[in-house]
Amino acid sequence: MKFNLVLVAIVATILGIGLEGCHCKMVQFIFGDSLSDVGNNMHLSKSLAQASLPWYGIDLGNGLPNGRFSNGRTVSDIIGDKLGLPRPPAVLDPSLTEEVILENGVNYASGGGGILNETGSYFIEKLSLDKQIELFQGTQKLVQGKIGKKAADKFFKEASYVVALGSNDFINNYLMPVYPDSWTYNDETFMDYLIGTLERQLMLLHSLGARKLMVFGLAPMGCIPLQRVLSTTGNCREKTNKLALNFNKAGSKLVNDLVEQLPNAKYRFGDTYDFVYDLISNPIKYGFENSDTPCCSFGRIRPSLTCVPASTLCKDRSKYVFWDEYHPSDSANELIANELIKKFGFSHDDQSGAPSPAPAVAPAPED
Repeated sequence: MKFNLVLVAIVATILGIGLEGCHCKMVQFIFGDSLSDVGNNMHLSKSLAQASLPWYGIDLGNGLPNGRFSNGRTVSDIIGDKLGLPRPPAVLDPSLTEEVILENGVNYASGGGGILNETGSYFIEKLSLDKQIELFQGTQKLVQGKIGKKAADKFFKEASYVVALGSNDFINNYLMPVYPDSWTYNDETFMDYLIGTLERQLMLLHSLGARKLMVFGLAPMGCIPLQRVLSTTGNCREKTNKLALNFNKAGSKLVNDLVEQLPNAKYRFGDTYDFVYDLISNPIKYGFENSDTPCCSFGRIRPSLTCVPASTLCKDRSKYVFWDEYHPSDSANELIANELIKKFGFSHDDQSGAPSPAPAVAPAPED
């Protein structure tokens, strides 16, 4: 028996696999909301935040809905592609296995989800950041059972992490009178509550092995079509934009503080507010024709909130900054992703992969 164990150890060493371990790829674990969701909400049958109907996904793969709240790719898709990383599948995908996790990582993002558990509650079902982290802990147990704790710890410490939430905590919580947070807090106290919660969550992720982590800042939320149409002038809502600016300021400070406090934490904050504001204010400068209304809309009935089969599509999706009332188009996501790559300081050598492009000319479907 001892001889057999020795023989197994020798063979394992020669093959380079070890008794507890694997040659694991660099993968991503993505935590986010609808801007990063790749299908989790499609598996939440009661969720009202869905991208499961045409024309979502029209410019990606087979053109059918895939759970992304866009006509094409998410910002996280594009960044990962350009860095040569595999696209993580949705954690709720029933085909997810330990092998798939080791090869591709996992995406926990959920439309309507927020940093706060109460955010987006009127969507009925969604995954808050706390719930996403809980699912990540389940992922860790699966991987540990597959390759052993030592190898799993190494795998998770070498992985890349993305945390991209916050807009729903304002748009689908604090700024809506139906939520208690809207009358419980003022701007300052709500921000303290939000950032304090995020601090706890980022520290928990660090304790679970997250060492290379990117936090996405907020864009000018007051300029999304939904906010414009709810204003009396049709212009950007400055109060909403100010909240985004304050979040970015506090979020950046938090990340910098955590880098100082937590061992081996390579945390970075990506603030693209100014870039996206310029993109919306000067669309022609970036090759767009429209930056204030969605490409997919329900005629003059606005806000229609989501894109549905009865919606009308713009003639050229590549010329619109926004796909629906909330979310940017694939073309806009491409520019935002490139800006984040600059902000995060990735070198040209890091960008070994190539994105799956949306069509250069994207006409509307024929009737």
